[in-house]
Amino acid sequence: MPVQIKKKPWNRVDLPVYSISSKGNKYDNMNIITYASAVSMKPKRFICAVYKNTKTLENVRLKGSFVLQILSDNQYALVRLLGKQTGNKINKTDRLRKRNLISEWKGFNILKDALAVMEMNIIQEIDGGDHVCFLCDVVAYKNLNDGKELTLHILSEKKIISI
Repeated sequence: MPVQIKKKPWNRVDLPVYSISSKGNKYDNMNIITYASAVSMKPKRFICAVYKNTKTLENVRLKGSFVLQILSDNQYALVRLLGKQTGNKINKTDRLRKRNLISEWKGFNILKDALAVMEMNIIQEIDGGDHVCFLCDVVAYKNLNDGKELTLHILSEKKIISI
């Protein structure tokens, strides 16, 4: 008898949760991203998918670079701000700064408790449906903290998302 699996195939793999820190003319922004993957070792390259019609997409296109942050499992509550609210209506970076959660690296605001950060330089843009995919070179990186990465499974357990 075939096994009954309720999850769709793309939800069976437990993906890491990242945040993008982007620079803008008016203000910087951060968001949540789960569609990110290394695609080359030499040079080190990633594909990062950003939702259309977002402040992050506007900033990333404007500057041509951003920081991809690997979130820690203890940062799950940030998803409510960074992933469920829009930077087109609120200044997420100011809210994080008021909570003393921000530091700076290479001119970008970053989350102090992130596990690691990678500076990305965009080399190509591809339409991906409801996302825009950016092929990026990793131009710099830094490990910040020990710990376990935040994953979709953790967000599901905390009832922040359903998968």
